Amino acid sequence: LCILVALLSTTIAVVIAAYDYGGSALNGTLLFFEAQRSGKLPDDQRVKWRADSGLSDGFAQGVDLVGGYYDAGDHVKFGLPMAFSTTILSWAAVDFRTELLSLDQLEYTLEAIKWGTDYFIRAHPHPDLLWAQVGDGDTDHRCWERPEDMTTPRTGYKLDPQSPGSDLVGETAAALAAASLAFRRHDSAYSAVLLVHARQLFSFADGFRGMYDVSIQSAKQFYASSGYQDELLWAATWLYLATNEEYYLRYVIDNSASFGGTETEATEFSWDDKYAGVQVLLSKVLLAEESRGSYTSELQKYKAKADHFSCTCLQKGGKTPGGLLYVQKWNNLQYTSSAAFLMAAYSGYLSEGKTAVVNCPDGRQLQPLDLLNFARSQADYILGKNPMSLSYLVGYGDHYPIRVHHRGASIPSTSVLRSAVGCAEGYEVWYGSSKGNPNVIFGGLVGGPDENDEFTDERSNYEQNEPTLSGTAPMVGLLSKLH
Repeated sequence: LCILVALLSTTIAVVIAAYDYGGSALNGTLLFFEAQRSGKLPDDQRVKWRADSGLSDGFAQGVDLVGGYYDAGDHVKFGLPMAFSTTILSWAAVDFRTELLSLDQLEYTLEAIKWGTDYFIRAHPHPDLLWAQVGDGDTDHRCWERPEDMTTPRTGYKLDPQSPGSDLVGETAAALAAASLAFRRHDSAYSAVLLVHARQLFSFADGFRGMYDVSIQSAKQFYASSGYQDELLWAATWLYLATNEEYYLRYVIDNSASFGGTETEATEFSWDDKYAGVQVLLSKVLLAEESRGSYTSELQKYKAKADHFSCTCLQKGGKTPGGLLYVQKWNNLQYTSSAAFLMAAYSGYLSEGKTAVVNCPDGRQLQPLDLLNFARSQADYILGKNPMSLSYLVGYGDHYPIRVHHRGASIPSTSVLRSAVGCAEGYEVWYGSSKGNPNVIFGGLVGGPDENDEFTDERSNYEQNEPTLSGTAPMVGLLSKLH
């Protein structure tokens, strides 16, 4: 019996160690956000191959836009995916606070959030003005250089009543409202400041409606918006959760049909499409409270759409032969990680509420555990349980992409190579090299495999091999929940 127990214990330990959700995987995702920092780096910076950069951002426009995050393997600070990533990190800090605290990762998560929210506060010097982007994708992509050596223009782009952007402004309002919830127990004064900015930004987004990529044409090629109605609902929902004020709940109820909240059958959850997130959050409101009075029927419609998204995720179609949720060719794993995070959160709301079931259009019923098992299957695929036996979370395990499409990671750090790397030199010497990157971009979730589970680890393969903020952010909450 003792021998049998010992054998079983060893087997269980091996299985647990195979996917260390709350250890090296989770820690890596938060290191990625440190590697993406722009501005003056703090003394406790853990990613040592990075140094100060972008220290004059916004100065040409007479505003301080130093800080924030570089979007991916480039050096543009795109406001829409940065704000979405901050919202998702904040959601993780709110819903999975206990898990993150037990793993000693809550402080790092809050630091990652604050690096973004501090920047948004600086970018919002007036109630109806938001600096939405720094840098231009076209010129930035002509150079392959470290952020510390940037020679490309650092133009700042703003949104105001004459050039509105309800989608980007609304997402930033959501980020600050969600962050105010995340900081409420830790820094009540900072939480209050965040909420002031969130309220003002929501009023700006709603009062001056328009799509941001019409006002900022340079963003359209990289992060084109499909509309702003979902962001207005998203922001109002987060503001309701942060304030408990009926005004914001009434807003999402009054606009539920006209803005598509109860009409849209979402097929993705992403930096561009927030409908599924709105539907799950409002299901939380419905499930957490016994009665919402006159709002109940509309909230039930939101839940029906949240159920529909869940069923779409769990159905057999829309997946690769290896079982990966597949949405589109370019950087597919950002959609996978977001959907898995959403299902992990929704499974918790269902378990805590009175209606612990998902009703599918085909008559099936799903239990909360079904949603959580789906989330786990996607996380396991990402961490190595896939036909390539490859971890798509860089630095996790023994087998992961080593030629990641990332400028800073692909060139030796300034402490190793002290001379500046020029725009063309980076392409000539480092971009085309077959060697692995000298710096590991720990925790970056790359774009991932194609629809046949195939992947090519080449630096030029930006569709599959570039990590992003919006892809990596959902992994924080997902991994902490699975742990």
